[in-house]
Amino acid sequence: MCATCGCGSDGKTTFYLVDKDQPHTHDHSHPHDHVHPHGHTHTHDHPQASEKKIIDVEQDVLHQNNLLAERNRGYFDAKNILALNLVSSPGSGKTSLLERTLKDLKGELEFAVIEGDQQTNNDADRIFATGTKVTQINTGKGCHLDAHMILHAMQGLKPKDNSVLFIENVGNLVCPAMFDLGEKERVVIMSVTEGDDKPLKYPDMFHSSTLCIINKTDLLPYVPFDIEKAKTNAKKVNHHLEIIEVSCTTGEGLPQWYNWLKSKVLQPEAV
Repeated sequence: MCATCGCGSDGKTTFYLVDKDQPHTHDHSHPHDHVHPHGHTHTHDHPQASEKKIIDVEQDVLHQNNLLAERNRGYFDAKNILALNLVSSPGSGKTSLLERTLKDLKGELEFAVIEGDQQTNNDADRIFATGTKVTQINTGKGCHLDAHMILHAMQGLKPKDNSVLFIENVGNLVCPAMFDLGEKERVVIMSVTEGDDKPLKYPDMFHSSTLCIINKTDLLPYVPFDIEKAKTNAKKVNHHLEIIEVSCTTGEGLPQWYNWLKSKVLQPEAV
């Protein structure tokens, strides 16, 4: 069981290579279920004993994850793969943005996608329809992807050298902020149908991201969303954060997003 958030108590994660449609269940317990020798005992009459034990376990889980994230990062660097971790709350339009990007830039860049959801292959099926190689990770009760899931998914996905790997994380602005996947960039997506105070309510996610995409701008006339206030709030949390406003419906802002993406891709001769 994940001590940092209490998710994934069954310890099982299901992976689907959508083009082959061969699911299998993987025991994702090794970062969590090992013994933690602390060298001291916890007694019930110590008021802080329980709290201290939880802190030790959380540090160990994140330490194991970070080691695997560095392994992933080394693999991506060696093969010149630009790995992007797409994070957001549910319904922000991550998959729609991803679909539009894959269609518009088809033939310009080589893509692969890892889709993360608790259940269903729905998003992976949408991505597969664009002609892109995709693997679905179903986390079950888990509320985030972690570095070990990505490591295992990569063994089946096998993205090409000099490609772009999109990792669409589980819709959640809390737990995914803590877990490094080995990505090069973290892109947080929010929509105008959410509150403009979202960066202040979930600061860790916005602080750990390099780009914020404000999506569904075509709906601005119909919702009480102050886009300038949202940008100000995001900058309060992370003054280095780049912000791009887009609409997947009208195409507004998409060229700016595509230019940002292309600017992060290293050409093979430059590696």
